[in-house]
Amino acid sequence: MQAKARSISVRRDDVSVMVRMMWLAFVGMLFVLAQTIAAHARGESLAPLAEQISPAVVNITTSTLVEGQTGPQGIVPEGSPFEDFFREFQDRNGDDNRPPRRSNALGSGFVISEDGYIVTNNHVIAEADEILVEFFPGDGQPVKELPAKVIGTDEKTDIALLKVEATGPLKYVQFGNSDTARVGDWVIAMGNPLGQGFSVSAGIVSARNRALSGSYDDYIQTDAAINRGNSGGPLFNMNGEVIGVNTAILSPNGGSIGIGFSMASNVVTKVVDQLREFGETRRGWLGVRIQDVTEDMAEAMGLDKPGGALVSDVPDGPAKDAGLLAGDVILSFDGVEVEDTRGLVRQVGETTVGKSVRVVVHRDGGTQTVLVTLGRREDAEREEEGEAEATDEEQGAEDTDILGLTISPLTDALRSEMGLDDDAEGLVVSNVDEASEAYSKGLRAGDLITEAGQQKVTSIEDLEARMEEAREAGRKSLLLLVRRGGEPRFVALSLEQ
Repeated sequence: MQAKARSISVRRDDVSVMVRMMWLAFVGMLFVLAQTIAAHARGESLAPLAEQISPAVVNITTSTLVEGQTGPQGIVPEGSPFEDFFREFQDRNGDDNRPPRRSNALGSGFVISEDGYIVTNNHVIAEADEILVEFFPGDGQPVKELPAKVIGTDEKTDIALLKVEATGPLKYVQFGNSDTARVGDWVIAMGNPLGQGFSVSAGIVSARNRALSGSYDDYIQTDAAINRGNSGGPLFNMNGEVIGVNTAILSPNGGSIGIGFSMASNVVTKVVDQLREFGETRRGWLGVRIQDVTEDMAEAMGLDKPGGALVSDVPDGPAKDAGLLAGDVILSFDGVEVEDTRGLVRQVGETTVGKSVRVVVHRDGGTQTVLVTLGRREDAEREEEGEAEATDEEQGAEDTDILGLTISPLTDALRSEMGLDDDAEGLVVSNVDEASEAYSKGLRAGDLITEAGQQKVTSIEDLEARMEEAREAGRKSLLLLVRRGGEPRFVALSLEQ
């Protein structure tokens, strides 16, 4: 019995020792884990990552011939949407008669391929006569500045694609997925701030999906220090991938206060791919005017909640051809739910030109699906610009002052503007001299002269002919038929003016 008792006691002691050993091992593991967490909490050095990605970051110097200006040329061309963020102030009191001079500007960029493609901001190189690229010093890096040519630019996203010819393969970086970036993630900004040379700053993602001024804006907000000269440089995640292109800062004094904006890489990559392939962007175009749906609108239209994009007008274009109507609410586009107008504009712009897409709309209390073949936005914009120029020419080419009136022939654009029928004819009064008889007799800008001397007039020559006929007949005045708001009245104006 005693032997058996001793055996049981020994086994119990063994178990106790094993439990203590396991407990000590567990405590040791917790200690190691705590040390690891503490190390991460302190923040490990970013030096290895910075050394890895620095060779792909470049400084960009541009040269521009400036006519008759004496102040320093800013690194953002006048008129840029980011002029307030990234520009040097010009001396606007200088002598404009001075001879032309060369002005230099600075920016940043990064290499995206071993054969020399470089991404930067459009405002960095806009209107530049010469572009030089300086590479990060190191083994295998170009020692001298290399000239760059512009492959393509996109003002809407402020992105430009350059190309240099190097003697060997260049070190480059790759784009990451900006949609995976989370608020609070660590990021690194690199570039040439204030012309001081290559520089690294670190911070976090402060916010996402910021919009500043454009329809295609999708900015990552960061508190990493970004200053003048950083424009066009990369914003990296901790994997060394580019998730943004540093573009703007919000600042009352021109320096960094921790509010910087980088165009998201998922926007940039689509633009860069098109610039690389076509030398220009090719965005999809739906051809509608839209507005956001408010809570009141949603209730009035029988929608469960605000959302989608309300069609306010359907001019000639793909949407009209497909049968979309004013009053439709676009709920989904190409299988993707439409949250608001900004989202729809981006979805359409990123869709291939010529693609037929299904557009689901809310109409008359139900939903309908419309198949739309997208056009190209750039073509539509050029056509609109051409029409605007033609309208300006039509409105201004034959403006003439007669009898105290400034008049011009009626054009299609003016008919539309004045709400007149397509077959309406006459001369439009654009201005009336307040010291004239015409003014005293009630003629005003916007009046339409349809007859003179009881004959139709459709041109300045017609009116001048009626005036000459009246004089030859010995008349001292000319009878005009004037319409205002569709109501006609006769007015006699003296020819002795």
